[in-house]
Amino acid sequence: MKSGIILISELHGDLREQVLEIQRRFDPKLAKTQAPHVTITGSSGMGPFPARTSKSALREALEPIARLTEPMTLPFLPPMRFMQSNVVVLPLDPNGPLRALHERIKKSGLRYEPARFTYTPHVTLSFFRELSHSDEKALLSLRIKGPVLVDHIAAHKTVGLVNTTEVLRLPLGANPA
Repeated sequence: MKSGIILISELHGDLREQVLEIQRRFDPKLAKTQAPHVTITGSSGMGPFPARTSKSALREALEPIARLTEPMTLPFLPPMRFMQSNVVVLPLDPNGPLRALHERIKKSGLRYEPARFTYTPHVTLSFFRELSHSDEKALLSLRIKGPVLVDHIAAHKTVGLVNTTEVLRLPLGANPA
C-alpha cells in the first residue's frame, strides 16, 4: 500500500474477536499491528489520499457523504487470496451499498492515487506470513458466520507498511449518536 490516507471501518464485538483470533492463529504480526477492519478505500478501487490532505479537507468532503449513508449490515464472502499475492482476505460484495459509498467518496473532490487493483472491499486475515500449504487450505476453508456492521468511516494515515494513525472518524447516518 502506498503511504497516504485510507478509509476503513473497524469491526465491533464478537465479530472483531473472531477475526482477531483468526489473525493471531495465521498471522500474529498482523494481529499485533492493527485492529481488524473493513478496508473501504486505499488499496483497491482508488488509491490513498495524499498524506498532506488536511483533516478539515477530509471532514468537508466526507461528512456530507457519511451523513447521507445509512449504516450497513453486510455478509462476508469466502476467504480468498488478494490479487495475485500471498495476502488472504475476507471479501465483501463489491456491489451494493458499500460500492455506492465508495463511488460517492471517489467523486467527493478529494485527490487520490491511482488504484492498483479493482474494487475489493475486505478484511485482511493474513498479510505478513507466508502460509504453509496446510495453513493456507485451513484459512481459505474458514467461513465467518454473521454479518459485519459498517457504521462509520475512519480516515487513517499510513505509518509504514500497515501501521496507521487515525485522523478522522465519522459515523454513518443522518442521526449520528
